[in-house]
Amino acid sequence: MILPYMRVLQGIAASSGIGIGRAFLYVHEKFVVPHTLIGDMKIESEKVRFQVALSAVAKDLLAMVEDAAKDDHRKILETHLLMLEDPDFFQSVETLITDENLCAEWAVEQVLHGLIERLETAGDPVLRERSADLYDIGWRVIRQMMGKQQVDLSAIHGDAVLIADTLLPSEALMLNPNHIKAIALNGGGRTSHVAILARALQIPTVVGLGKVTEKVHQGDEVIVDGNLGEVAIRPSVASAAKMRDRYDRWIEHERKLHEIVALEAVTKDGHKISLKANIETVEEIDSVLDNGADGIGLFRSEFLFLKPGGATEEEQFVAYKEVLEKLSNIGPVTIRTIDVGGDKVIPGMEGLGEENPILGWRAVRFCLSRKDIFRVQLRALLRASVYGKLKIMFPMISGPEELENVHMVLEQVKEEFRSSNQPFDEEIEVGIMVEVPSAALCADILAPKTDFFSIGTNDLIQYTIAVDRGNEKIAYLYQPFHPGVLRLINMIVKKGHHAGIPVAMCGEMAGDPLSTVLLLGMGIDEFSMSPQSLLEVKHIIRSVSLAEARELVEKVMAMDSCVNINTYVREWMYARFGDFVTA
Repeated sequence: MILPYMRVLQGIAASSGIGIGRAFLYVHEKFVVPHTLIGDMKIESEKVRFQVALSAVAKDLLAMVEDAAKDDHRKILETHLLMLEDPDFFQSVETLITDENLCAEWAVEQVLHGLIERLETAGDPVLRERSADLYDIGWRVIRQMMGKQQVDLSAIHGDAVLIADTLLPSEALMLNPNHIKAIALNGGGRTSHVAILARALQIPTVVGLGKVTEKVHQGDEVIVDGNLGEVAIRPSVASAAKMRDRYDRWIEHERKLHEIVALEAVTKDGHKISLKANIETVEEIDSVLDNGADGIGLFRSEFLFLKPGGATEEEQFVAYKEVLEKLSNIGPVTIRTIDVGGDKVIPGMEGLGEENPILGWRAVRFCLSRKDIFRVQLRALLRASVYGKLKIMFPMISGPEELENVHMVLEQVKEEFRSSNQPFDEEIEVGIMVEVPSAALCADILAPKTDFFSIGTNDLIQYTIAVDRGNEKIAYLYQPFHPGVLRLINMIVKKGHHAGIPVAMCGEMAGDPLSTVLLLGMGIDEFSMSPQSLLEVKHIIRSVSLAEARELVEKVMAMDSCVNINTYVREWMYARFGDFVTA
């Protein structure tokens, strides 16, 4: 028998590292949900079937919570339990059974599709990825009612590479990292819970591979490079040797990085930089601590509002308090106020859909028109402020009027606390995200009115170049090293420093090793990024001098093309740090 030839597929690097093993092919069974109309006499029995299924799934989840070894795993399962117990979900299903005479499976499918559609039409890729959690819990209920058994992925043995069409969060929690050496998926993105779990488990993972499940045979040798986003199927002897060498070098690179966890991010000429982490959920705190962060530079609070109906003041307070207490001996926690509206559709909040959401009713614009939601969040933040060093950050400020208006609402809430003798931190720092060109251009006006700047490069880049970062047709135009973007960043830093306030960066650019020295030379005081990027960025900062970084900036700012800048910076970094930084 002639074996199929070697193939190398390119996907999205979701969890770093290189894994080698034999393919375990897992494709989800396709089954059709019965679309059966029931008679009035069967309505109550269908409701009972639905309720029994909910109870069975909840029992399974509770058992998994008790068995979960890691706190982040437990938190995801608890999130699934909350979805399962959500009264809106329950009532919506029962209403369809009663009013539309749908069988229980069909009713769950209908409600599930509605909720998922609202998330998947969001422009924010993180929110789109969260639809996997809803899909997971909904189909567990449907599968329970239809008597379909779930494959036990915990039973995989040997050195295996899991090749799957998709992987639900509950399935990822079954994986044993002692046997699963890598993961390769047809779809998915870096922000999915599966990707977060893979990083927590330190399993190299590549997602967005298209039809990898159709190109792999059960038992094929597979090498997954989670750094470059490459998957080699049935590698040749020469290719296998090359990737194994890369694997050995990566392991040594990682070992050296972990030697500096407890060290400061200080340049060779003594300039100290603060390195902080971006998080979306409380479950990521362990990873923040494991990677030696100086605190939290961005807590995206909108993810507390994912469940239908949003988050109550008490629910928000508990989450903020938990993060502050866990970081109390490490560093401050910067919490961004709710950034929803337009392309970020949160279930249960009405009227957010717009034809042009990127430029629409979002972030502080939404908060200032929905002060009922905004004030509840500010109350929760102030209540939590006594449990650690909290900083509040307002997103998408476009000019001084908006800044004055949000400060006015915050001051009103503070005054209510003073009147009722409710304790809070009177010295709490309040800053803004600079992510709109108009804010960058009037940074000198905004700086004296705030305690700090944090540059949000994700939006700043797309607004500056007029490129929708979610549009695949023009993705090539999204260039962090565009001369216009670099000039705006340089301007923001200078204006902030002239006013005597620190300037941070919390966009994806802050965690890109290729950008580290350039941003260092521009004068960024604080880098905030995914916890998994911290050690690489720290290593780079500790390996150069501030003088070298400033020289690089001087060279780059004289260039007139993002292609030239990218090439020059890449070659500069490669000469000093090699391929793991410039991949």
